[in-house]
Amino acid sequence: MREDADYRRQSLIDAAAQCLAEKGVAGTSVRAICARAGVSAGLLTHYFSGIDELIRETYRDLDRRVSDALDAAVAAADEDPRAKLGAYVTANFEPPILDPELLATWIAFWSLIRTEPAIAADHRNSYAGYRRGIERLLAECWGDAVPEDDIRMSAVAITAMIDGLWLELSLDDSAFTPGEASAMAIKWLDSVLDRSAEEAAE
Repeated sequence: MREDADYRRQSLIDAAAQCLAEKGVAGTSVRAICARAGVSAGLLTHYFSGIDELIRETYRDLDRRVSDALDAAVAAADEDPRAKLGAYVTANFEPPILDPELLATWIAFWSLIRTEPAIAADHRNSYAGYRRGIERLLAECWGDAVPEDDIRMSAVAITAMIDGLWLELSLDDSAFTPGEASAMAIKWLDSVLDRSAEEAAE
């Protein structure tokens, strides 16, 4: 049945993500993944051409999960454009995106970016997708009042701010809480939105 095939394929993807989080790239092998998934090694090559394809699909799956969580946060927010942008930003400091195991998996993927062109390409596409999402939300906030290039650079800055707070919080949550991260991010975001709008009006 198709459902069973999808389940087995997803179980291998989930097992690969868990292995990458726990063992890193060096400890992630066909044997380790299949043992984690509770299947024979031959099943992996039935669904994927090999471990490289599985790892790439695992990256894409993880990226989809993060994107879905962000989209859900925006959809649940008030219709006000600033509320939607704020929901997008603060969702990064809440489960399922704020997760120590997710950090460990991302670290494994980041280690592959410089050596695996396919993963590097996926990373570029992923980053561009997040940035475009922020650009759209910024454009809704500002309308035509702010130049397109300013919107692009603001999206880059917001992405960097999110990544920095998320990384520090994931590495060590003793310095500040998720709630404080959200508050800092919204305060900074409000200053960016107001300042850019004022500059455009001058």
